[in-house]
Amino acid sequence: MLNWTFFVLQIAGSGDINEVRVINLISTAGPVVKVVLVLLFFMSLISWVIIFSKLFVIRKAVKESERFLDSYQNSNNLGNLYSSTRHIGGSIAELFRAGYTELLRIRRSRTNEPGNNPESKTNPEAVAAELGVLELVERAMKKTMSSEVSRLEGSLIFLATTGSTAPFIGLFGTVWGIMTSFIGLASREGVPTLQAVAPGIAEALIATAVGLAAAIPAVVAYNYFVNRVRRISIEMDNFSAEFLNIVERHLAKI
Repeated sequence: MLNWTFFVLQIAGSGDINEVRVINLISTAGPVVKVVLVLLFFMSLISWVIIFSKLFVIRKAVKESERFLDSYQNSNNLGNLYSSTRHIGGSIAELFRAGYTELLRIRRSRTNEPGNNPESKTNPEAVAAELGVLELVERAMKKTMSSEVSRLEGSLIFLATTGSTAPFIGLFGTVWGIMTSFIGLASREGVPTLQAVAPGIAEALIATAVGLAAAIPAVVAYNYFVNRVRRISIEMDNFSAEFLNIVERHLAKI
């Protein structure tokens, strides 16, 4: 036990004496490695901005959808629900408003048609309007659903790009730094020692470390957000199917 303690203390003491600061390594790195580090820094910074903003957007969308679903389950009239939930946002609320607005438009077009006109019964447009109400409502809701999913998935492509390319960008900086380090050693006289090789290799490996530091949070956040958006999309699909069933049952009254 004492031998291990002595060994650890020796390592700690030597580390304090020969401490190499990361900032010093970055400042003494070559121009190509510095460009790589700056690029990775901005990619990481933008990724974190996207992560925090996307967290806020998705949490807000989920809370507002829950508020709307509470009102939806406690309401027996679609018109009253439409009027009382105009101030509520969220993907499901926007989906409901798109479907109900399409129903109102169809009802107005029906009301404006002359009911006693025998030609309206044989008019192809009137027949299509009569038989295609569900299709029109479903089309409007699908369009809104696609817009909402696209809005929620916005900027996630940057996280995916950062997660897939940042390690390779860092590896490029590492390879370039090691290459220039060995080229510099070749021009020196004498046999290269570990003290001569280690600083250059350490400078180069910083690029790989920064690349991994930028890629790992981006990959984790991307997978998390994709999963949350998929859940929201499934909830919108379920609500759309339920709403279309209600429209089908009460189409004559609406």
